[in-house]
Amino acid sequence: MSQSVRRALDLLAQLAFGPASLDDLAQDAPVHKTTVMRLLHSLAEKGFVVRDSQQRYTLGPRFFELSTLALEQRDIRTIARPHLTQLAVRTGHTVHLAAFEGPDVAYLDKIESRQPVRMYSRIGLTAALHAAAVSKVLLAGLPPQRRESVVAGLAYRPLTARTITDPAVLLAELDRVAAQGWAVDLAEHEEFVHCAAVGVRDARGSVVAAVSCSVPAVLLEGGRDIHDLIPDIKDCAEAISTDLGWIPIERTEE
Repeated sequence: MSQSVRRALDLLAQLAFGPASLDDLAQDAPVHKTTVMRLLHSLAEKGFVVRDSQQRYTLGPRFFELSTLALEQRDIRTIARPHLTQLAVRTGHTVHLAAFEGPDVAYLDKIESRQPVRMYSRIGLTAALHAAAVSKVLLAGLPPQRRESVVAGLAYRPLTARTITDPAVLLAELDRVAAQGWAVDLAEHEEFVHCAAVGVRDARGSVVAAVSCSVPAVLLEGGRDIHDLIPDIKDCAEAISTDLGWIPIERTEE
């Protein structure tokens, strides 16, 4: 790698921590200030840095464009797999990764439960949009107008006695899911199976997938509750989101 390229990359790495003036950037540089200025001008011409009204440099739009494209090229299943495995080890229950595949929600990956009683599912199967926790999370992540349009067009086939079959009830449920950041289905999608799910976000903050734990109801006896698994599922979903380039708002405000 040439010295000029290396030094330009070092400048971009410095600017990742926040705006900086020419003097700030030149202070620790191993080259003269005029060389730093020349590198900054070259980066600015290509849109990798911009200079604000206070003569401070920040990362530019071209940098973020390429970063986003690079992240989008990564396979979410490959990124998620180690985190899903850790979640399965922590909980001992079946773990799924699901996402929209066209108009349907499909299971992209699955880590099987260690329990003797298991639910039936496999990679590639679809989850009912009006019943599954993963579907609720993904629907809740849509823009409100799009969410309402999808809900209005569903066929509300009852899968169990607890399946939601009313569009107004489902919309109210999705509003709660959007506000709280997680969803459950309590034997709504499959008899005797409870499930909790949390959304996975990409670099733009959009919900692009859902992570879930599914537990046969018989394993939740004795005071145990599917809601107890939500903190672990949240940790898993946030770890995947971070690997996809998501930065929580609270972290950017620190």
